Amino acid sequence: MINFSTLPELSLYVHLPWCIRKCPYCDFNSHEKPDGIPESEYVDALMRDLEQFLPWVWGRPLVSIFIGGGTPSLFSSASIARLISEIRARVKCLPDLEITLEANPGSFEADRFRGFADAGVNRLSIGIQSFDNQQLKTLGRVHDREQAIAAAALAVEIFPRVNIDLMFGLPSQSMAMLKADLEQAINLGVGHISCYQLTMEPNTRFALQPPPGLPDEELLADMQTFVVNRLKQSGFDRYEVSAFCKPGQASQHNLNYWTFGDYLGIGAGAHGKISSAQRIVRTTRVRHPASYMESIGRTPINETEVSIEALPFEFMLNALRLVEGVSSHRWAQTTGIDVGAHPRLLDQIVAAQKAGLLSFTSGRFQATARGYELLNDLHSSFL
Repeated sequence: MINFSTLPELSLYVHLPWCIRKCPYCDFNSHEKPDGIPESEYVDALMRDLEQFLPWVWGRPLVSIFIGGGTPSLFSSASIARLISEIRARVKCLPDLEITLEANPGSFEADRFRGFADAGVNRLSIGIQSFDNQQLKTLGRVHDREQAIAAAALAVEIFPRVNIDLMFGLPSQSMAMLKADLEQAINLGVGHISCYQLTMEPNTRFALQPPPGLPDEELLADMQTFVVNRLKQSGFDRYEVSAFCKPGQASQHNLNYWTFGDYLGIGAGAHGKISSAQRIVRTTRVRHPASYMESIGRTPINETEVSIEALPFEFMLNALRLVEGVSSHRWAQTTGIDVGAHPRLLDQIVAAQKAGLLSFTSGRFQATARGYELLNDLHSSFL
């Protein structure tokens, strides 16, 4: 039986679903923006959404807010300021609250960036993906190399914490092209780089029509190794499969998510996970922005309880992506069950250890080097 003595930390995810244009690789719930984004009406809907959740989380402080999309930087700084202010008026927030906003170089303006900082945003995450103009065109991005560099440079001036997203394994990308992208990223002076492989996600244009010239598995492996080694040489610690940071620059929001913390999810298509005294539930919201604004606050929260049998997979799915793994104390804190009290967990641990995929020593779950290479197999050990 689930029985919490102390509930996990609580974060808030806010989804702003509009983009200038849908990228062919993107499987997020994003929609091409209308002529005028209904910013005020959407923030109204977000607050109705948040208020529905308040009885579930009375007294629990937020440790982070993540405003994602879509392209949240399409919203005016005044709307972002109102959003953050109204969240603070409804939910207790820690004094050192991390507030991240996603931005794209094609939608940046200097005054808007400064307005976001004035509104309380203290971490900016910029979706650059590549500094190669031809690659940017192939990926359907609306910015070019010069805009990417200018946006990142300005962000570093304004925000104490800046992340940039990069991709590798791009169509016709050579190792030399990857090296050029990575050197440019390092030279920008950001404190966090998310570098991940392009994948053909279901229900995307690339899945239906894969671009020609994708690198083979051998080249992809070489690219991954190069990324890890080069960023390490430049002072970036790899703390998750695709996340690299300088000291003190790790994403607190993502760490809470990866270690099975709780998070409210508000906005069109947003997902959440919330623990109460004796149960854990997943929540989902209506995906289409217009339907969301029309229905939210007027219909019940869509919730699905996480079964005890599903907890090992739910917990390990992201926790084992962390380089340092996660402690058994964190398991007990976020599932409400001691390791030895779960009906199947110990058997699953032993099986993963025998396969050479998992280390469980000194009360810590951690993927072995082989397990890190075969994460899907390791995760399957806990189904």
